[in-house]
Amino acid sequence: MERHTHAGRIGPIGDRSAQSRLWGPYLSERQWGTVREDYSQSGDAWSHFPHDHARSRAYRWGEDGLGGICDEKQRLCLALALWNGRDPILKERAFGLTNGEGNHGEDVKEYYFYLDSTPSHSYLRYLYKYPQAAFPYDDLVAVNRSRTRQEFEYELLDTGVFDDDRYFDVTVEYAKADHDDILMRITVDNRGPDEATLHVLPTLWFRNTWSWGEQGAQEDRPRLRAVDGRHSAVAIRAEHPQLGSYDLRCADAAPLLFTENESDNERLFGTPNTSPYVKNGIGRYIVDGDQSAVNPAREGSKAAVHHELSVPAGGSRTVRLRLAPAGAQRSPAQSFDTVFHDRITEADAFYRQLTPKGASEDEARVLRQALAGMLWSKQYYAFDLETWLAEHDLTPWSLPRPGIRNREWFHMVSDEIVSMPDKWEYPWFAAWDLAFHAVALAVVDTAFAKEQLELLLRDDYLHPNGQIPAYEWNFSDVNPPVHAWAAYFVYTVEERTTGHADRAFLERTFQKLLTNFTWWVNRKDPNGRNVFQGGFLGLDNIGVFDRSAPLPTGGTLEQADGTAWMALYCQSMLQIALELVEHNPAYEELVLKFVEHYLWIAASLDRLGGLGDGLWDEEDGFFYDVLRLPDGQAVRLKVRSVVGLLPLCASTVFQPPQLARLSGLSERLQRFAARHPSLSVTLAAARAGAADGPRLLSAVDEKKLVRVLARLLSEDEFLSPYGIRALSRHHAEHPYTFRVHGEEHRVSYLPAESDTGMFGGNSNWRGPVWLPVNALVIRALINLYGFYGDDLTVECPTGSGVHKNLFEVAEEICTRLTRIFLRGPDGGRPVYGGQAKFRDDPHWRDLISFHEYFHGDNGAGIGASHQTGWTGLIAPLMKIFGTLGPDDFRPGHDKGRNR
Repeated sequence: MERHTHAGRIGPIGDRSAQSRLWGPYLSERQWGTVREDYSQSGDAWSHFPHDHARSRAYRWGEDGLGGICDEKQRLCLALALWNGRDPILKERAFGLTNGEGNHGEDVKEYYFYLDSTPSHSYLRYLYKYPQAAFPYDDLVAVNRSRTRQEFEYELLDTGVFDDDRYFDVTVEYAKADHDDILMRITVDNRGPDEATLHVLPTLWFRNTWSWGEQGAQEDRPRLRAVDGRHSAVAIRAEHPQLGSYDLRCADAAPLLFTENESDNERLFGTPNTSPYVKNGIGRYIVDGDQSAVNPAREGSKAAVHHELSVPAGGSRTVRLRLAPAGAQRSPAQSFDTVFHDRITEADAFYRQLTPKGASEDEARVLRQALAGMLWSKQYYAFDLETWLAEHDLTPWSLPRPGIRNREWFHMVSDEIVSMPDKWEYPWFAAWDLAFHAVALAVVDTAFAKEQLELLLRDDYLHPNGQIPAYEWNFSDVNPPVHAWAAYFVYTVEERTTGHADRAFLERTFQKLLTNFTWWVNRKDPNGRNVFQGGFLGLDNIGVFDRSAPLPTGGTLEQADGTAWMALYCQSMLQIALELVEHNPAYEELVLKFVEHYLWIAASLDRLGGLGDGLWDEEDGFFYDVLRLPDGQAVRLKVRSVVGLLPLCASTVFQPPQLARLSGLSERLQRFAARHPSLSVTLAAARAGAADGPRLLSAVDEKKLVRVLARLLSEDEFLSPYGIRALSRHHAEHPYTFRVHGEEHRVSYLPAESDTGMFGGNSNWRGPVWLPVNALVIRALINLYGFYGDDLTVECPTGSGVHKNLFEVAEEICTRLTRIFLRGPDGGRPVYGGQAKFRDDPHWRDLISFHEYFHGDNGAGIGASHQTGWTGLIAPLMKIFGTLGPDDFRPGHDKGRNR
C-alpha cells in the first residue's frame, strides 16, 4: 500500500488537497426541525418535522446521525446506531427539546464529545454516553416544559439514568489508510457494576435524492446489497452513479439488515407506503422484533451490521469495520492496528507543534479539544432556494405569503461543506458566526478558513443587492459586518505561518465586500448621517426593545454598535486596500475612500450632541443607543451593555511600512480637513505618536478610552472572573426601565438564561460572557498597546490600585476566559458549574464542552452546548498569549501590520 508523508496525512495548514477532504464528519447532528425541511403553511419548522418523525420520514435536504461521516456531497453516510434493550426506539440521532418544549428554547439532551480531529480528518474521535436504563424521552419533555424561564433546565444527569454509573461509553474512531479508505473502530466500555448488553449497529445509507420528482432520479437510484465476504466476515456493497462503488467490511460475523431510506407514510400520515421497507425498518426489526420490516433479499438504500455485545462490568468490546472502494484487496483487519497507531501518532505530533511550549497538560487538552470541535463542526449543507420556494408554490414574481421564509433569495443555492455554529442546536450557517469560525480555523486549517469566508461572497450566496445572507430562519436579517476583519486576519495568519501572502484571495474578497459595504451604506444609514442601524445585529435581547421589530414609540434607533461595526468595517477595508495597493496602484483611490468614510463615521460616534442626541454620553463616559422619536426628539437609552463597548473595538494601528505604500496620503488628508473643518478633531485623533511612528485610527480618543476602560475593568460592572460580561452588573441593582403607552420595558442584569421569549428565548446578552465580543475587545487592546505602548496604563481591575498597560489588560482578560475551561483547585471546570460528575469522575472530568456563552458570575456554560464555532476562539487566544509577548506589539516593533 502506498505510504504518505506525515504532512499529507494530517493536511497541514494551507493544504488544499481536495482528495484529503473527500470524507469527513460532514453529517449533521439534527436535520429535523430545520427551515429546510419545513413544508408547512405556517412556517412552524419545529412542529412540521419533529424528532418523533425523524426515524420514519425521509429528509429532503440532508441527513443526520451519531458520530457519523459522509462524503463531501453527502451521497453516502456512515454512522452509529445503538439499542440498550430498553429504549422504545433505536438510538440513531441525538435527542433534544424543540424551542417550545424547553424552558429556555431548543436544547440537546445528550452527552457527546468531539475529542479529536486533524484538518484532513485522517483521524477522528467521538464519545457518546448511553444510559443502560430506558432513555427518559417523555420525562425530559414534561419536566422542562413545566419549568419557567426563571428555573434551571432539567438535564439528563438530573433524571438519574446515570446513577451507579450504569451507562456505556461508546467511542467512535475513524482513521484513513488513504483518502477513500477509512477504518472505523467502535469501542464500548461498560462503566456500570453489572454485565450489560448493547446492540451496536454501524449503519450505511444513501441520502434520499430520488423521491422528489426530479428527472432521472429513479433511474440513477443508488443501491446497497450484501456481497461475498472473501476479505471479511460480512460486507455491504454501496453503488452510486457519481460516487462509484464502496464496500463496508466487518471483521466479525454479524447479521446484515437492509431497508429503504424512504418515508413510512403509513405510520406518519395513515397513507400507503411506496415500499414495504422504509426508513424505520431496522429499528422496528431490532426494537419491536418485526421480522417483516427488513428486506430478506438483503438489498436497499439503508443497511446496518447488527452486533449484539455482552459487555462485562468494567469491561469493553470492540467492533472493527473498513469502508473502501469496491474491489480493494483489504480486509478490516489488514494493517488495522498499525493504521490507527500511525494516525494517532501523527495527530499527537501535529497538536504538539501547535501547542505553546509552556502550556500545561490541561491547557494543551483545552486547545486540542477546542480545535477538534471546530473540525467536527463541518457539515454538508444543501439548500436550493428556487426549488424549495417552488415546492411552496412561489415564483420570483409571487406576492409575499405569510409563513414562507426567504422569498427574496431565489438565487441562492448551497451545496457545500460549511462550518456550523452547533450541528444540533444551530445546524445552519450564520454569517457573523462563520467569520469568527474562520479566525479560529486559521490556527489549524487556513485553506478551509479562506474557503468559508469566500463562500458567502459567491454569486450563489451574496444577494444581487450586496447583502450577505444572515441565517436560514431569515436570510434577510442583518449580522454584524465582520467579514473584512476576518479575511484580513486569516490572510496575515497564513503569511506569518507559511510565508505565502495570498493576495488573490484578499483581492477577490475585497471586490465582493465593496458591494456589501455599499449595501450597508445605502440600507442602514437612512438619514445619511453616518449613524447606522441594523436591528438586532446578532445581539438578540440586548436592547430594551426588540431591535428588529417596529419600535413601540415609532421613530428609529440610532445604534452605537451598528455605527461601531461600520467604523471597524472601514478600518478593515482600508487595511486590505493598503495591502493591495503595493502591487496595484489602482487601489489608491479606494484607500482614500475608506480613510474619508471612516473619518465621517468616527465623527458621528464622537459627536457629543448638544441636544442630548449624540451616542457618547459625556456625563456617564459611555456610548448608548439613541431613540430618535417621530417628532425629532432624541432619547439616550442608558443601558450599559456591550453595545457601548463596541466603539472601543474599532481601533486599528497602521504601521509606517503600510502607510509608505501610498504617496500623497498626508497632503490628501490635509485638503480633506480644510474642506471639512468639523472633522478636525476626529482627524487629529488619527495621529502618529512620532513623526515616523504608527498611526492610530480609533473611534475613541485617549480620554474616552480611559473612561470606557474604567467601566469595562470594573468587577462591579463588566469584568467578571471569566471575562467581559455583555451587560454591566450595575443593572442588577439598577435595572434600566422605559415606559411607553403605559407599559414598562426593562433591562436587568441576568448572568445566566434569558427571562424573555425575545428571539426564541434561547439566547441571552444581558449579562453572560460571550467569546466573540471578548476576542474583539482583546484585539482592540493589543492594537491600542501597539500605539500607546507602556506610556498608557490603567487600573486593572478598576479600584484595585494595580496598574497595567493595555497588553497586560488584554492578557488578563484572556486568562479569565481560559479559566472557564481549565480544572480549578477543587478539580472542577467552571464550564460545568457545580456538577459533581464532571468534577470528580475520571471518565467525565477531562471532557470539555464549548458552550454558546457563559454565566457572568460563575463561568458555567449556557446555551448551545457544542458551539465550538465561535467559542473555539479560545484556541487562537491561548496560542497568541502562549507564544507572543508585549515586545511583539510594542510601538517601534515592525510587524508590518496589526491584527
